[in-house]
Amino acid sequence: MHHTPVRHYNGTPSHCFIHRPAGCKRRDFTMALVSEFLGQLTLNFGGDSEPKFPTVVAADNFDPARDAARLETAIKTKGVDEQTIIDILTRRSYSQRRDVAFEYEKRSKKDLITALKGALSGSLETVVLGLMKSTAQYDATEIKGSIKGLGTDEETLIEMVCSRSATELVEIKRVYKELFKKDLDKDVAGDTSGAFKSLLLALVQAKRDEPSNIVDYEKIDEDARALYEAGVKRKGTDVTTWISIMSERSVPHLQKVFDRYKSYSPYDMKESIKKEVKGDLEKSFLTLVECFENKQQYFANRLSEAMKGKSAKEKVVTRIMVSRCEVDLMKIRTEFKRLNQKSLYQSIAEHTKGDYQKALLSLCGGDD
Repeated sequence: MHHTPVRHYNGTPSHCFIHRPAGCKRRDFTMALVSEFLGQLTLNFGGDSEPKFPTVVAADNFDPARDAARLETAIKTKGVDEQTIIDILTRRSYSQRRDVAFEYEKRSKKDLITALKGALSGSLETVVLGLMKSTAQYDATEIKGSIKGLGTDEETLIEMVCSRSATELVEIKRVYKELFKKDLDKDVAGDTSGAFKSLLLALVQAKRDEPSNIVDYEKIDEDARALYEAGVKRKGTDVTTWISIMSERSVPHLQKVFDRYKSYSPYDMKESIKKEVKGDLEKSFLTLVECFENKQQYFANRLSEAMKGKSAKEKVVTRIMVSRCEVDLMKIRTEFKRLNQKSLYQSIAEHTKGDYQKALLSLCGGDD
């Protein structure tokens, strides 16, 4: 069998993948090869759609009718069989859970979500009901929750709006309108004020450029200088310039801008933000920069912070685990281990308990 070297998309042959490492099974090796290659394709041609690194994927040999029957028994059992509910719902993809819900209703003439609400309570209920929504529905609901009622939960709002890509935000807006019959930007505008409001609205408009294969050094230099002149260089901050650059440029472009920025400013971008603005605006800009630089590291940091004390800040942990398990939780896990010298799995095991812990560990998908 003749091996031609795999070519990277820039045309250089990559021989490194052809020699299979000792002890590596041919199938695993081929799969690694294929995913490496696909990863590069996605990065190169996928526009804003980032490659996925999920911990929860579609189950093999999936039988929705069998799952529905098992769930019905688990829900009807005296005292409820939580373990079965966790086993099924945390190890299926969202579209598989939809199929199970459909079969469940056909079988028992009851709505699965209503049945789960009746059977479960507390943190476990929150996780399971979260899993019954699509990623965009979940995000939209979390945003709605952060601006509903008295006072705004700015922390959640900032996390949700500043860490989502333009593609994700377009989908969240569509779903938000569908679920709540209201426009997301109007709700955000009604609940925030000043420059904080302007920044969130600029992000929600999702006008971010698509990544381009052409690196525009002139534009990079221009943006870096504009950020410096709008902030550190002058008295007071011209926030509008910061907002437009950070909400409209593509992520790869901004990464290069922040790098170039250091040749103008004595402070890096994050230090400059801390010097120039305060409060929710500061938190928002910092979240943006952290997500542009390494989004999964941002989430790993949020998780570490939420599990600092004796017991976890469940709201944050639940939100990240549920919203990212079919997106990039595998990569968040890697970053978590790198930052903490301890795996996400071990941290969850230490800071949570009971069925809630079992559900989160299952979503985590393994120990590192």
